[in-house]
Amino acid sequence: MKFDSIIIGGGLTGLTCALTLAKAGQRTALITAGQSTLHFHSGSVDLLGYDEQGQTVLHPLDAIRALSASHPYHKVDDVAARAEEAARLLADAGLLMDGTTDRNHFRLSPMGVSKPAWLTLNGLVRSAEEDSLPWRTVTFANIRGFLDIPTEFLVDNIRRKGTDVEVKSFTTPELEQARRSPSEMRATNVGKVLADETALRRMVEAIDGLEADGEVILLPAVLGVADARAESSLRQLVDRPIRFVVTMPPSMPGVRLQTCLRQAYQQLGGMYCASDAVTGGCFEAGRLRYVTTENMPDERFYADHFVLATGSFQSRGLMSNYRGVFEPVFGLDVDAADDRGAWTAEYVYDDQPYMRFGVRTDERLLVSRNGVRVDNLYASGSVLSGHNALKLADGSGVDMLTALQAAHNILKK
Repeated sequence: MKFDSIIIGGGLTGLTCALTLAKAGQRTALITAGQSTLHFHSGSVDLLGYDEQGQTVLHPLDAIRALSASHPYHKVDDVAARAEEAARLLADAGLLMDGTTDRNHFRLSPMGVSKPAWLTLNGLVRSAEEDSLPWRTVTFANIRGFLDIPTEFLVDNIRRKGTDVEVKSFTTPELEQARRSPSEMRATNVGKVLADETALRRMVEAIDGLEADGEVILLPAVLGVADARAESSLRQLVDRPIRFVVTMPPSMPGVRLQTCLRQAYQQLGGMYCASDAVTGGCFEAGRLRYVTTENMPDERFYADHFVLATGSFQSRGLMSNYRGVFEPVFGLDVDAADDRGAWTAEYVYDDQPYMRFGVRTDERLLVSRNGVRVDNLYASGSVLSGHNALKLADGSGVDMLTALQAAHNILKK
């Protein structure tokens, strides 16, 4: 099979790049091994939440200029323009989000901690200030038996922000049926139970029956695998303002991000190869000619350009053994310390050096093997070296902006 471009990896990076190339009219294929880390996603896109000294960033575009030279953002030709392009791409895929590059806002985590963010899905709790919420009183209404929200931590941290919280619980016949199996009381499973219009109306009746005193009712974000219609309906039907708190994984907002981007990509005619893994490829004259996959070992996937978007250690885009850190698909050059003792810091909350390890790229995001550049293989997202996404709160921004940059680099050729 022959394509203009093949993207390896189906997370936020891969979908962003594939969708951008497909919009430009390229014949593309996206090959993904399975569920991506979007299933752990918060529903917010981070551009830069903290600087390299650990201080909260309010104005991300200004702070990005001061980042170390190794940071992937320095390989993006125009960060502001790519950020605006990323926001449009999400909106065009049906993902309506609040936020601006001018100033970060603060999203509420499942633990009740405020985290800086650039874009957040409509309806999720967010605030302009880190140490306060926009209400004096709230009612947290949890689903009876639902354990993917640590209620005591959430409530305690909201109260620390100066907002009084009352806690209520509710159920419906459909939810009671699901409770018979504890494994069913996970966010994505509950969302399927409540997808039916009758079940949603019973949920509305149960919430209205709580006699909530808060200015706003906070609910676990369990609605809407593919779109926000159920959330919108609920907010219209309940007689009190509603906001949603993202849950512990699996995250329904994260699943929605993946679903909407995938659907937008496939609607453009992009080939989506799910539950398959690239096992290697053929390199000739400094170029990657084709790749092979686990499920179709006899099939060769040819392309003019390739993008590696396999992620970091969590998604096995990077791996390690006693000999060192390596990229497992093609054996690409990586930036990593040779001394295993230098991989980690002693204190778990310190800046862990291994988080900055990743695939080495040039200024155009082209990779190398054994010191020789591969002229048509790009890397993007968290597989890249040069930053700690956990400490900087820049992971999803790096994912999207470097994916867009790789796509533009391909289209310029």
